[in-house]
Amino acid sequence: MAEETEKTESGTTPPTQRQLTAAREFAAAHGKPSKAVVEHVGRAGARVVLVGADGAMGDVFVPSVATGAALVEAIEDIEAAEWDSETVNATDIGAAHRRRMAGSKARR
Repeated sequence: MAEETEKTESGTTPPTQRQLTAAREFAAAHGKPSKAVVEHVGRAGARVVLVGADGAMGDVFVPSVATGAALVEAIEDIEAAEWDSETVNATDIGAAHRRRMAGSKARR
């Protein structure tokens, strides 16, 4: 189901209700304040990587970095962050996730 979006006066597509809900639910499930890092991913747009207070990670894909920034601004329980030592150290990446990310090399 395609969602219709309208551009704001600045030309930025605002986050959809689905994107806002996903980020709010993540923050509610994984503690406040959660952190968000907006990353450009080429033609696909941007990825908003969420890091919960409990160290869990999640993400929301949006059409642009500006939309990602608007998403972070729109949610009170999420604060903007960068991949600095504080944010990286806040993540809790378990062994199963590390094996999955390593792909076939981990199965040797």
